[in-house]
Amino acid sequence: MQLATIRTAIDLKLFELLSANESPLTVDQISSQTGANPVFIGRILRYLESYYAVQEVDKDFFTSSNISRTFAQPGFQAAVGHLFNNAGPSIQEFPAFMKENNYPDIQDNVKTPFQKSMDTDLPAFMWLQGHPENRDFFNLHMKCNRDGMPNFLDVFPVLRKATNLRPERALFVDIDGGIGQQAIAFQEKYPQLEGRGIVQDITLAAADTIQHPGVEAMAYDFFSPQPIKGAKFYYLRTILHDWPDHKCREILKNIINAMAPDSYILIDDMVLPNFAVHWQQARLDMLMMVALGARERTQEQWDQLVESAWLKINKVHTYTENLKDSIIEVVTA
Repeated sequence: MQLATIRTAIDLKLFELLSANESPLTVDQISSQTGANPVFIGRILRYLESYYAVQEVDKDFFTSSNISRTFAQPGFQAAVGHLFNNAGPSIQEFPAFMKENNYPDIQDNVKTPFQKSMDTDLPAFMWLQGHPENRDFFNLHMKCNRDGMPNFLDVFPVLRKATNLRPERALFVDIDGGIGQQAIAFQEKYPQLEGRGIVQDITLAAADTIQHPGVEAMAYDFFSPQPIKGAKFYYLRTILHDWPDHKCREILKNIINAMAPDSYILIDDMVLPNFAVHWQQARLDMLMMVALGARERTQEQWDQLVESAWLKINKVHTYTENLKDSIIEVVTA
């Protein structure tokens, strides 16, 4: 119910309204400015106040809180839209789906609770392309969900690894990199390094939006052979956790065939401990299963996956504490 009321408040632009006013507003004022029934406004505000999403300062007088100011921001609104519109129906379908299918370990990305909840035969990411509002929620959430947090550039020793560079050689290939924020961050931190920065994306979103010197955009489907040969770094940010093992092997093998002897694959994903998993990691693992037939992987599972693709892990560089977001540094075996 909390998520549903926050989603409704976002639709009403209620959080922006309260955050834009220094003085408290009455229920009638909020009703007038949102166009919603005043009795309904009073009831939803009462519930929002019960978990501190707004503040009630007197009878029928409300103002913003730290939480409401957070939900006035587009990135957090997109997260709510993604969870409610995209993940929510799959979660509702989850118990019945598991019971009907004798409680399997879901590993088929077109046979999950998502397909049943959305009445589709398409994989989740293909379905999103035909549903612009859902797609936009997802894309903005992915763009903003790590803002202000540590990232891979804080821990990976780029300068020590970036050897044998040439202007014509690809330096950093961001595979399925969306609008290119990681490639741009890489280039801005290391402008002195020779080589091309390339963002690959199947939807061409990158080509439409990237206007940054030193960063190119190209259309590419990672289930096809990698066209950029001999790059120094092939980077996969939160890609492999979206796919079951057999699909991950396909993705990795397409990169292997393009690698030079000194190339690296950089897998930017969570690495779960082999026991005592943090609750946020466990929750995300369940969401991957429910919507994508995929998983968050333990250290042991990453080892097994990488070795099954005839690769090896050099080192794991962890950059967040609870989620264990990490760069898995991979080379040819």
